[in-house]
Amino acid sequence: MAMKSVLVALLGIAVAGGSAFGAREYLKQTAATASTDPTNGLVTAIVAGREIKFGQAIEPQMLQIVSWPREALPVGAFTDVDALLPQAGGQPRRAKGSMSPGELILASKVSNFGEKVTIVQTLGANTRAMAIRVDAVTGVGGFVTPGDTVDIVLTQGGGDGLRAVTILQNIRVIGVDQQTNEQNAAPDIARTVTVEVSPEQSQKLALAQSAGTLSLTLRTLDNVVDQPLNSIRLSDILQEKSPTEDEVEKTRIKVRRGNELTEVEINN
Repeated sequence: MAMKSVLVALLGIAVAGGSAFGAREYLKQTAATASTDPTNGLVTAIVAGREIKFGQAIEPQMLQIVSWPREALPVGAFTDVDALLPQAGGQPRRAKGSMSPGELILASKVSNFGEKVTIVQTLGANTRAMAIRVDAVTGVGGFVTPGDTVDIVLTQGGGDGLRAVTILQNIRVIGVDQQTNEQNAAPDIARTVTVEVSPEQSQKLALAQSAGTLSLTLRTLDNVVDQPLNSIRLSDILQEKSPTEDEVEKTRIKVRRGNELTEVEINN
């Protein structure tokens, strides 16, 4: 039985190796055919033939050769199969981020041969990855996914002194539990969310986690300029009556018309 298992394993490796070799040779033949295309201004380019996930090894069967306008080809695009795929027995390149079918394979989106790919490679300059604890409520019901941006709200205190304050705004989510694929939009109840923050923001976040409960608010895609927000206390929202339109807080401003000075009320 042991010998049979070994033979089956060896056969599987041989079949997989043969498939990879065949796929690579097919890509080369396609590239050779495409390069003789008489259409002016076109070059061969390598694109993803199917979805490639973060950290996944780049294999021949994942790729396609297409003709691409020379002037529109971005810097770093792969046009040579041998430059992208390893030699026989060599270590592969890996995806530094998820790629969709038809997307150009760029040098910035793949690792070097044999290089380990981790979440660190998704961070911007001088930023840090930091995890915060969440649950079904504080994590927006599981609708926060990698690639989203959020505001982080701290709730602390008790009784009438209970208060909430937005401590960080426009923070990018880079991981939900162990999931870092930005193409995954399926809701999932997370226990931790990893965010990208500056060193100063990481200190604020560490203190806030110890001071109270952190909640996430999911932001829209609008590029809104953030404004500082005042904290709000429980006593601020507990009123004897619900506010009506006539009872909305008003601000009085002074208006000068010539030598006459008057006060005008405006709604906040």
